[in-house]
Amino acid sequence: MFIASPVKTNLYGVGLVRSPAFPVLPRRLQHRVPLSRQVRAVISREEKAVDQEDEKSINRSVVYSSSPAFPWQRSKYTGTKTVMAVVKIRRKMREKLTERLGHQFELLMKAVGQGMLVQLVSEDIDPETGSGRRSLETPVLGLPKARNDPRNLEFTATFTVPTDFGKPGAILVTNLLSSEICLSEIIIRDGSDTILFPGNTWIHSRNDNPEGRIIFRSQPCLPSQTPAGIKELREKDLRSVRGNGKGERKPHERIYDYDVYNDLGDPRKKDRVRPILGGPERPYPRRCRSGRTLVSRDPPCESRGKDKEEFYVPRDEEFEDIKRDTFTAGRLKALFHNLVPSIAAALSNLDIPFTCFSDIDKLYKCDIVLRPTEPKDTGISGVFGGFVDGILNVGETLLKYDTPAVIKSDRFAWLRDNEFGRQALAGVNPVNIELLKELPIRSKLDPDIYGSQESALTEEVIAKEVLHYGMTLEQAFEEKRLFLLDYHDMLLPFVDKINSLKEDPRKTYASRTIFFYSKAGALRPLAIELSLPPTPDNDNKFVYVHGHDATTHWMWKLAKAHVCSNDAGVHQLVNHWLRTHASMEPYIIATNRQLSTMHPVYKLLHPHMRYTLEINARARKSLINGGGIIESCFTPGKYSMELSSAAYKKECGVKLVIEDYPYAADGLLIWKAIKNLVESYVKHFYSDPKSIASDFELQAWWDEIKNKGHYDKKDEPWWPKLNTAQDLTEILTNMIWIASGQHAAINFGQYPFGGQCRLRRGQRVPHHTFNLVL
Repeated sequence: MFIASPVKTNLYGVGLVRSPAFPVLPRRLQHRVPLSRQVRAVISREEKAVDQEDEKSINRSVVYSSSPAFPWQRSKYTGTKTVMAVVKIRRKMREKLTERLGHQFELLMKAVGQGMLVQLVSEDIDPETGSGRRSLETPVLGLPKARNDPRNLEFTATFTVPTDFGKPGAILVTNLLSSEICLSEIIIRDGSDTILFPGNTWIHSRNDNPEGRIIFRSQPCLPSQTPAGIKELREKDLRSVRGNGKGERKPHERIYDYDVYNDLGDPRKKDRVRPILGGPERPYPRRCRSGRTLVSRDPPCESRGKDKEEFYVPRDEEFEDIKRDTFTAGRLKALFHNLVPSIAAALSNLDIPFTCFSDIDKLYKCDIVLRPTEPKDTGISGVFGGFVDGILNVGETLLKYDTPAVIKSDRFAWLRDNEFGRQALAGVNPVNIELLKELPIRSKLDPDIYGSQESALTEEVIAKEVLHYGMTLEQAFEEKRLFLLDYHDMLLPFVDKINSLKEDPRKTYASRTIFFYSKAGALRPLAIELSLPPTPDNDNKFVYVHGHDATTHWMWKLAKAHVCSNDAGVHQLVNHWLRTHASMEPYIIATNRQLSTMHPVYKLLHPHMRYTLEINARARKSLINGGGIIESCFTPGKYSMELSSAAYKKECGVKLVIEDYPYAADGLLIWKAIKNLVESYVKHFYSDPKSIASDFELQAWWDEIKNKGHYDKKDEPWWPKLNTAQDLTEILTNMIWIASGQHAAINFGQYPFGGQCRLRRGQRVPHHTFNLVL
């Protein structure tokens, strides 16, 4: 607990001195006759005494009192009061031995007041300085107290301030230690008032940056409502997170800035060269700038750094310990599942292809022995205690996968038409299916390059298939029973590129699939069109329907396998990565750059933005990068991100037609709940119709999202205006929906639906390696 009087303490010869307490003014004499000269004399004597005491205190203070006494210490204020602060600091869940020793030393330093300084800033203006009144910098002291929450340690600080100091609106925090501190919150107790200052932030060491951190009280307020005493600090805090757009970002920094995707490839390796995403040729959302050195100037590609180095994200965007452990555990499991078979195969003279479906079943039901021969002695077990030998000679438990939900009850469910149709509505990618309104289907691609725009799925073909359900084609259109899953225009420009890959050969087609919605409420595939780019002699459009002979039967299933492969790639690269993760990143950057942490819109969005920048940075490092997991496991290969960029040019939407459509039916309920919440929230803070347009932080936020974050789409006519409460409600509802309901719909079903091994090039492709979780 803080003791008011200054105390000198020596720890191994180091002078440790607490800052002086607020000087209590001597009691003034009561004069019955107000003689101005006597009054001025009394005040003069008191000011002189106070000045002398202040000078002594400043000389005694080694660390804290480097600035002169504040004007209110010698002004007209006559009384003081004590304000208590409870400072909660989050401790690490797991620490190495050296970190534990360092932690104990840090606790000692905090206990004697050498760990952290805090300073109160009033909401009221000091008339002599023109800014908010400030207390003296006060050390956080005392032995830590662990309350009900074992993750947090509590320290205390005591301030002595004038009685009319005003309500604290901000706290300046300075970290005197050499390592960073995770501040959970600060609670100020001023008489009967309790004021919360939420932290949940990392306070950098003063060695890294002498500027202290500004922590605002929890009460949200618009810029126009900001108390005069902290208005300057609000603007200063926003400037501090924008940076200057120069230099490489340091791990301790919390700078939010924009850049293009110029760090996916490595120009120094011929097979890892990748184009830059972001610009007229390949438009893309912007990412968070890291500023690493360039390894090439034309094009300007950023260095990927060392393998073990993490990509920069602002410090507060990084995972907490629990989240990091969970993410690492899942990543480790995926690592062993995907890499260990490759290691074992590389060290073995045996190939391990799947010869039948039973081999695939063994992934989930049986232990897999990769080496039927005796394990080899690597000769290094004596050094590493057999650990490396154990990995290289890996056995059963490491290679046993959890059984996906789809095949738990029916091992061949994924081969059946009813499951194929069901997943179009309720699978991991339920967002691309659309109502078929007319035949023939027409392409929007250039006919001079890609041939006839008319699909080979003619009225005659579809009418014949619809008859099996006792209905004419006209009836099917009238009752809205025909639906389309169309990946033709998106994929056809990339088909020749993908099929010409030599280092990792594969085969793909652009696809269209027509479904029929039966009276029983089931969606069934009617016909599939697979297309290649045309040649002078052939349109290269192939139609597949159900058949009764064995050849037609299995050709139909292979056609469905190609559709599944396309669907997996579009799901992962377009709907999952691009339209939730990548598109959200500019919103997050702009929110931190333009909206104060006090702003009500910031407070509403912050829970939905958490961890996204860290996940996206990890994706750039090992998932969507050149030679990464996505390129290895999905059909587009090295052209994966170019395909994603092509999809960014197009618009998309959804309208409910089918009643039993879980994504739409459940999604609309969630959408409505989100909109109701946002609507009431916006109405509460923007009761004045003109307050939206006059909120300069909000307008700068929306302008930056369009003109910087999504620069390549800034001139699109569909961007909504931001002039009314309804405009803001629609914008915020969309953002929250994308980060919550939309992401959940296309993320959490990846292993249950996709873990049953997509068939591609005769090889198994585990479809769970990109499980990014917000």
